[in-house]
Amino acid sequence: MKSNPHRTPRRFFLQSAAATAAAGPLLLSSASISAAEASQGTANIARGEVNRTRGTMPGNQFLIEAERRVPVAGRSQVLVCGGGPAGIGAALAAARAGATVQLIEGAGCLGGVWTAGLLTKILDAENKSGIMKEILAAMMQRGDTVAKKSAGTVYDPELMKRVLEEKCVEAGVKIRLHTLLVGAVTDERNRLVAIITESKSGRQAWLADRFIDCSGDGDLAAHAGCQFDVGMGAECTCQPMSLIALVAGIDPEAVTEYTRELAGPEAKSRMAELIKTAGLKPSYNSPTLRHLHSGIFSLMTNHEYGVPAFDAGQITEATIRARAEVHYIVQALRKYGGAWKDMAVVATAEQIGIREGRRIRGRYTVTADDVSSGLKHTEAVCQARFGFDVHDVFAHGTAPPEVSRYRTLGAKPYGIPLPALVAADIDGLMMAGRCISGDFLAHSSYRVTGNSVPLGEAAGKASAVSVQRGVMPHELLWSDVKTATG
Repeated sequence: MKSNPHRTPRRFFLQSAAATAAAGPLLLSSASISAAEASQGTANIARGEVNRTRGTMPGNQFLIEAERRVPVAGRSQVLVCGGGPAGIGAALAAARAGATVQLIEGAGCLGGVWTAGLLTKILDAENKSGIMKEILAAMMQRGDTVAKKSAGTVYDPELMKRVLEEKCVEAGVKIRLHTLLVGAVTDERNRLVAIITESKSGRQAWLADRFIDCSGDGDLAAHAGCQFDVGMGAECTCQPMSLIALVAGIDPEAVTEYTRELAGPEAKSRMAELIKTAGLKPSYNSPTLRHLHSGIFSLMTNHEYGVPAFDAGQITEATIRARAEVHYIVQALRKYGGAWKDMAVVATAEQIGIREGRRIRGRYTVTADDVSSGLKHTEAVCQARFGFDVHDVFAHGTAPPEVSRYRTLGAKPYGIPLPALVAADIDGLMMAGRCISGDFLAHSSYRVTGNSVPLGEAAGKASAVSVQRGVMPHELLWSDVKTATG
């Protein structure tokens, strides 16, 4: 497990008020500001009357921020951090199980990689029940011909935004968009009790009985002080990132041989050869053109290697490079004329696609051997069927030897146990999606979004039941959760 730089300051919110209250009421006295004070705090921010930071910067490396009171924006029984596929599953499941639910999302829409990331394809969604099946049915019913033919797994990102919003609103989930997580608060019992966010409304605190980290990169767990792994080996080698784009101006019937869902895997190699013949060397050897509806396609053509998922500077640089590559490729394809002459970039993703971030230490770790042997576990919350999907981690097109060995072994359908969704270091915190507890190779299988939704659904149900029974999530068996939620 890697050391966590957030671990030392994670109690800052409680420590700032240590002189004014004792253990139990400590958080309440420092965080539960009256409604009038909270309202006044927001108003002051709106007027620009902020508490200005004063301090020193020793060695020009640090700035000491002045202590300030943080208004409480809300309280819920379950708080879900991240509105992507896992977060949607978690929020809907918890709300439908009877819990009050707050969903915090940094982007301006729900859906995460499905929408802000323009993924357009849901992998390992077949044979899934519950909320995943429900979403696919909605996309088939309301989508175009392509969505119907693909059983909802190829979808329109804009329609997905609307479907997810409708479902969450109907379930009574409180949604807060455009809000970034910046801190977490634990109490003297090592329980997570609040998060800190920043938004147009300023810095705010959110209290809850249970928390679910659906941020993809394990941001909430890291802020809370959990240990985690990143990548593979001592060098923490991660899978590359990719920026997806929407393109138009192409006649679907004229590019059938290059379209993934119509021509199969060979479409990728044909697309790669077409780009190379145009005089470019794409960073990704298997570019994918996918028809969505009418004349709209998604295009994934790039890899960004060696970029940490939690370094905003490097992610920024990777995004700029990737966006430039998308435009270069489209410009080169236009020169072919014919079916490609009017091809144009309609949009590039707001969020570059991150395949791998932190893997948070849980109370069970899913391993490559679990995947290759087809783990059967009494606590399994869902079954994953996807294989070892490790994109070449090095720019020269190779991956560590261990990857090849497990690819040869192959994967069998396997269960993901509930304890892999429960944080080991902090009580009251669960994870769902690709930040659950697993090793590098197992992660390459369960990280796809068809698994994220049922993992979120399981975490949402377990969190709601744990509140109702007055126990921590790690004290529950999956059979208890299923019995309580039907």
